[in-house]
Amino acid sequence: MRLAYSAYLVREYDEAIAWFVSALDWKVVEDTDLGGGKRWVRVGARDGGELLLARATSPEQTAAIGKEAGGRVAFFVHTRDFDRDYARMLAAGVTFAETPRNEVYGRVVVFADLYGNRWDLIEARAVAPDNGEI
Repeated sequence: MRLAYSAYLVREYDEAIAWFVSALDWKVVEDTDLGGGKRWVRVGARDGGELLLARATSPEQTAAIGKEAGGRVAFFVHTRDFDRDYARMLAAGVTFAETPRNEVYGRVVVFADLYGNRWDLIEARAVAPDNGEI
């Protein structure tokens, strides 16, 4: 088994699609009309990983938008070029909660999506091969 995608609560499909495409440079993987205003919309990073956009349809669901992890970082995106993606995201108007920092696992910065959910942008630290060579 593998996790295929996760549901991500949105107010409206098109505003969420626009944000993911503009801010994260993601693509629309699928956008199928299911009738009655419901759509099956999947967005994803160009190197893999997807979210299923789920439009809130009740007051309880609407109240949960932007609270995916109760204020903690909910999502983690990895990059191979931190400086490029950080600069592109700044130019796209993404809100960052801090300046980039170095951690034992790599370079990281916390940012907020269009609803206030917190994400990490991470460039993982290069790990030496485990073959006895230095």
